[in-house]
Order: sequence, then structure tokens, then C-alpha cells
Amino acid sequence: MKTISVARTFLSAALLSAAGVFTLTSGMASAQTAQSAPPARPPVVTGLPDFTELAERAGPAVVNIRTTERVRQGQQGMPGGDDEEMQEFFRRFFGIPLPRQPQPDRTPRNRRQTPQQEEEVPRGVGSGFIISADGFVLTNAHVVEGADEVYVTLTDKREFKSKIVGVDKRTDVAVVKIDGNNLPRLAIGDPNKLRVGEWVIAIGSPFGLDNTVTAGIISAKARDTGEYLPLIQTDVAVNPGNSGGPLINMRGEVIGINSQIYSRSGGYMGISFAVPIDEAMRVADQLRTTGRVTRGRIGVQIGEVTKDVAESLGLQRSQGALVQRVEAGGPAEKAGLEAGDIILKYNGNTIEKSSDLPRMVGATKPGTRAVLSVWRKGASRDVNLTVAELEPEKTARKEERKAKPEQTANALGLIVSDLTDAQKKELKVDGGAIVESAEGPGGRAGLRPGDVILRLNNSDVKDAKQFNALVSKLEPKKMAVVLVRRGDASQFVPIRPNGS
Repeated sequence: MKTISVARTFLSAALLSAAGVFTLTSGMASAQTAQSAPPARPPVVTGLPDFTELAERAGPAVVNIRTTERVRQGQQGMPGGDDEEMQEFFRRFFGIPLPRQPQPDRTPRNRRQTPQQEEEVPRGVGSGFIISADGFVLTNAHVVEGADEVYVTLTDKREFKSKIVGVDKRTDVAVVKIDGNNLPRLAIGDPNKLRVGEWVIAIGSPFGLDNTVTAGIISAKARDTGEYLPLIQTDVAVNPGNSGGPLINMRGEVIGINSQIYSRSGGYMGISFAVPIDEAMRVADQLRTTGRVTRGRIGVQIGEVTKDVAESLGLQRSQGALVQRVEAGGPAEKAGLEAGDIILKYNGNTIEKSSDLPRMVGATKPGTRAVLSVWRKGASRDVNLTVAELEPEKTARKEERKAKPEQTANALGLIVSDLTDAQKKELKVDGGAIVESAEGPGGRAGLRPGDVILRLNNSDVKDAKQFNALVSKLEPKKMAVVLVRRGDASQFVPIRPNGS
């Protein structure tokens, strides 16, 4: 598209030039017409940008992040066979580091010992960037969540074992700390000054390829794909491993953290999303200070105000947040809010769409007094309330997994269950099976609870029952490959079934 656009610019210029020559040689009337015409406007785009200096200046502050976890397993190993060839295949063609399969124990059976011991195995690869000379690094929460160890590697090949300072899953922001001084760091920009069509670059480690630079433009601002923040949409190529890396403007300033992609395959499809850096820095400041993020809440469930509803209720236009439910005993109920109310303003700030309200409330310090402008029965009124604290995210999934002791693991050492409709909608998938427990071969291969299995070898996984049926038909001595979705990334993981 960019090449076509430039070609059209030059073609238009050529046609205008030819037309000008024609009028000058076609008599007095034509010449007068040409003189009275408005002057030609300069072309909007005069050339393509050069990213070389920008990449050289920003690159040293971008880091590679690899995570590991400790798993317990016995000394007895699994026969290797073609394991090393499979590992090499995935490393070379996908850039995905996979855990080494344990080597076979060649001691006699009557002398084999099976004590349980911990082994550190690779878990994932992501990106990050340094925001202070003393070693604070910003990345995505999903890059480091659940990791036992986090290793940060700089472009000069120095590697540091880092400490996780804090993680905020609601905004997908995390801060880690490495021990260092006078480290290169990136300047922080202002996402509010972004313009659609502006050039930006991303630097990160897609598929483990360190310090990869990709470029594109801002496609849209304030996309409502996050609960507590509007995301920046770009067409910059972002793939698994880019998560946590910086989105940088042409002044060399970070304006976002590359966080999500829209994909049906797990790879880049032309749309990527970044967390605005101003929102991320507010979260990072709290994480650095207290290790957690506190947010306000008022205790309402809200929805959009449609055009038909607005007209029916006497509003001039569709705006605000429609109160669908009021939490019993919450701040809203104590202040007198009712289902059917439309919240038009929060502390004087207009609520254009319903998603504006939780962001405004979430940014309010708990215990603060707030004023809501509410539309009720054809009239506006002000409601005063005290903002409460939003409860930390609960680990509901883990609790649900513990409640299924009757399930037994399949030949891959996995206990799986069906995805809920909400999970399918969130992941944009039609089927799959979510891992409840991962032990044995699956655990050693790096799978963990919360992973979603989409495919086994060449068969799509529809649900847990079908997946277990497919596993039961696997050849014990033949390597199997599963397509696993974790966060916003998908990757193939080779596993050898039990009994081989």
C-alpha cells in the first residue's frame, strides 16, 4: 500500500505537469484559466523515513527476557531417540527455545534411584526495555507471570538474573530490576500527542531473535480492547517474543509497550496493540513504590447507552454509562444510585462511552470523594460518594483446578477441561482444551496450568473429551506435537507419551 500511494503521488504530479504545458500552448483563454486556478498544494508525503539512527540510538536500551521454572522429576529418563533433532528443528525454524528432554538413565534397573529433584527448564522468551540507569526494566505481565527465574540480556551480551518488582495483570504491565549502573535507557514520550498515520518502530525478540526492528504506522488510538486502558493500534509487525518491547516514535521516545496481536494463527496478521506508556508508567510507579497497584471502584455493572435509548430518555446524544446493576452494600448503593441511571460525568469529566468510567474510577485513590452527574427520569442530578478499593484479582482458575480430584491424567501427563464460552470469546477460538494439571511428559515439556491446547499433531482439538481420545491413540514410542496457546502467543511443543 505504501508503494502504491507513493506511485500515485508521482503519477498525479506528472499529469498536472503535462496539463500545464498543454494550457500554455492552447491560446489566451486557456492561459487565463491556468492563471486563475489556485496554486498547487505541496505533496503531503515527500519520501520514506530513515530508521537507521533511531534504531542505533534506541537499540541498546531494549533487552531480551527469558524465563525459567523449576519442575520436580525423578532421575529415570525418557529415551532420547530423535529428541535432539526435534529440538534443533524447532530452534532453527521457529526460534522457540524448548526444554531439553532428560537423558536416559543407563544404570541397571536394580540400582536405579528415583529421588525427586528440581530442574530449571526454559519457560518462555519476551522483550523489555530499561527505564532507569540503575536497572528498572519495563515489560508485560504475561512475559514474567509464573516464572521462577527471570534473566535479562542486554545487546552487549551481558546477562543478569533479575528480580520481579511487581506485576499488574489488569494492564499487563510488569517491572523487573537488574543490578547495574549507568545503563542505557529510553526516553518516555507522550501518547496523547500521537497522530494516526505517524511512523513508529518496534524493537524486540520475535521468536527469540534478539533486537529485531520492525516499522509501521499508528493505525488508531484508544482502542477499547483493555479493561483499564485504551490501547494503541499499529500495523507494526509484532510476533510472539515481541511482547514487552517498546513502541518508539520518530523522536526516539517510548510511546507504548507492545502487548497484543490480533491473530487467527498465533502469528502477525497486520494488527498489533500497545499499552500507552503514560498508563504503563503510572502502574510502574506504584509497583516500584509498593509492589502492587491500588484502584478505585464504586460498585456498579455498566453498559453502553445506545442511540435509541438516549432518544427515548431525552438525552441529546448517546453518551455515558448505563447502570445495569448496583452492588449491594457498595459505594454506589450507599449514595443512592439505581439500575437504569445513566452516569454522564465523573468529577466533571464527560463520559463519552461506558468504558471511560472504569478507567476514571480506577485511577482514583480509594477513600477519595467523587461527584457523579446522573441522568434519571428526564433530569440530571449530582450524586456524591466515597470511592472504595478494587479487590486484587483472584486466582479463580487455580481454585477451580483443585476442585477436580476425580480426574486422571492422560498419557501425556495432562488433565484438561473444556473452555467456557467466555474463554473462547476472549481467545477468539472455536474449540480447544485448557490444561488443569501438567505432570509427567507434558510437565517436562514445559506445559503448565492455564495453557490452551489447540491442536494435536494435525488434528484440531474441539474439547477435552476429544483431546483425551486423540491422546489415547498415540503411538507410545512416537513423538507427538501439540499447538499450545499461552497468553497472546501460540507455539508447537513436542512431547513423547508415557510408556516410551
